[in-house]
Amino acid sequence: MTVQFKSSLDGPNLRGMPIVAEPSTGLRVGTNRIGSQWLPGSSGKFLKIDSPSTGEELGYLALSTRADVGRAVEAADAARPLISKMGVFQRAALCMKIADEIDRRTDELARLLCLEQGKPFHSEAKAEVGAASLGFRNAAEQMKWLETAAFPVADANKRAFSFLQPKGVLAIITPWNFPLGLPCLYYLGPAVATGNTVVWIPAPTTSLIAVALMECLIEAGLPDGVINLVLGDGAEVGDEAVIHPGTHAIGFTGSSVTGGIIARRGAGKPLLLEMGGNGPTIVLPDADIDLAAELVGAGCFANAGQICTATERILVHKSIHDRFVEGLIKAAEKVRMGDPFDPSTTMGPVNNASALDKMLEHMNDAFARKADVVKGGRIAAGMPTNLYFEPTVVTGLTRESLLNKEESFGPVAPVLTFETDEEALELAASSPYGLNAAVFTNSIKRAFFYTESLRCGIVNVNEKSCYWEPHIPAGGAAGTNSGLGRTGGRHTLMEMCDLKTMTIDITR
Repeated sequence: MTVQFKSSLDGPNLRGMPIVAEPSTGLRVGTNRIGSQWLPGSSGKFLKIDSPSTGEELGYLALSTRADVGRAVEAADAARPLISKMGVFQRAALCMKIADEIDRRTDELARLLCLEQGKPFHSEAKAEVGAASLGFRNAAEQMKWLETAAFPVADANKRAFSFLQPKGVLAIITPWNFPLGLPCLYYLGPAVATGNTVVWIPAPTTSLIAVALMECLIEAGLPDGVINLVLGDGAEVGDEAVIHPGTHAIGFTGSSVTGGIIARRGAGKPLLLEMGGNGPTIVLPDADIDLAAELVGAGCFANAGQICTATERILVHKSIHDRFVEGLIKAAEKVRMGDPFDPSTTMGPVNNASALDKMLEHMNDAFARKADVVKGGRIAAGMPTNLYFEPTVVTGLTRESLLNKEESFGPVAPVLTFETDEEALELAASSPYGLNAAVFTNSIKRAFFYTESLRCGIVNVNEKSCYWEPHIPAGGAAGTNSGLGRTGGRHTLMEMCDLKTMTIDITR
C-alpha cells in the first residue's frame, strides 16, 4: 500500500526509528492489552512517537516480542467460548455500545488521530472517528439480518440447511493511513459481530490511537480477550501472529509486497487481504471536464494521497489535456496546509519518512524522464515538520515512469495522455494493481465498456476513484497485486465465518 517494506507489517519497520530503554516521564506510554491486563512488551524497549503534524513528542510504545503474541493468542482462544456462544442480537447490542463509546470520545480520539497520523482535525480526523463507530454499527445491523439457506434435496425424508459459525482466532494486521476507521470497518466490528476473537497488530507509527480505541472497547463492556492488542514491529509480532498455529484466519490491509509475504507465511489459512492500488482514472473527451478536474483533485489530495484507492494515475484524452490540467491545477491551489487544528486546513503531512522517501523517489524518476511539474513538487516550506509535501501536478509522463507503474501514496497527480480506447486500456493495464478505477464520460455505452474492460474491483463512473461506502463490496481483481476476498457489509461478515451445512433424516 505504501513503501515496499521488508517487515511483514505494512508500515515502516523499526530500523532507524528512535528506540529507548526508558520512556520519558509525563508522556503517554502505549502498552499491550492481552486478556484482562495492560502489559508492557517483553522486549523491555520502547519506540518514541513524534507527531508528523507538529513535531512534538506524543509518547512511547512498549515493543513486543513473539512471546507476547503467543500470550495474546492464548487469551483470544480462551475467550472464544464466551463470544461465540453469545446470541447474534446480544453481540449486535455490544457493537452498538462500542459505537456509542467511540462517539462519546469523538473529540479526544480525533485530536490524537490528528497528531499521530497527521490528518487535519476538522476536515478529516473527526470523519474517521465517525467511520470507526459506523464500522461497529453496520456490523451489528447487517449480522442480524444475514440469512443462510435451506436446500431442496432428492431424498424426501431428508432436510438440508446451512448456518454460520465463527472461524476462531483472527490475526489482524492494519496500516497507518486510516489507523482508527479502517480496523473498525474492515475487521474489529465484523469480528465481534460474527463471534470471532482477535489478535490485533496495528502499524507502529499509529499505535497510540489503537490503545485509545482499546480503552473504548473496554469501557463499553467488551469481554476480556475478545480483542487483544499487541504493539511492535511487524517483522516480529506481525509475522508471529500470521504463522502461529493458534490463529485460524488472517486479515491484512497494506502493501502488495507485504501481503505476498503474509500469504506465503500463512499458507493454508483463510486470507482476507486488501493490498496495494494504483488504479487509473480515465477522462474521455465527452466528459464534464470541470467536474472531472474537481473530483480527480479530491481523489489525489484527500488524506495527503495516502489512500489505497487514491487517484494515482490520470489518463486524459489528448484533445482535452490542456483544459483538464488547468482545472486540476485549480483544484491543487484550493488545498490548504497549515495548523492541523485550524478549520481552514484541508491537507496534512504524509505520516512517516519512509513514505516520503518513496514519493520523492518517484518524483526524481519523473524529473529524470523530463516530465513537467506544473504545480508543487517540493517539500512545503514553513511547516512544523519536513513531512508536508505540496499538492503536485505532473504532466508529460510515460508508461515507464514510476509514477505510472508503482503506488506513490502521496499528494501527487500524475497525468498521462491517450488517443484511442485501446491505448487507454493498455495504459490502464501497464500497472500490476487492480483495486479501484474511475471513468469520466457522459456516454452510458462508454461507461459500461470501460467498466467491463478494466480489471479492477470497483469502477466509479463520474466520481473520484476513492469513493466507497462501507456496505459496498471492495477488493482486488483476480490476477492483480491488489488482494484476495472482499470487504464491505455482508461480504466481510461472510469472510469471517465458516458456512456449515447440516443434513438430517426426519424419519429416523
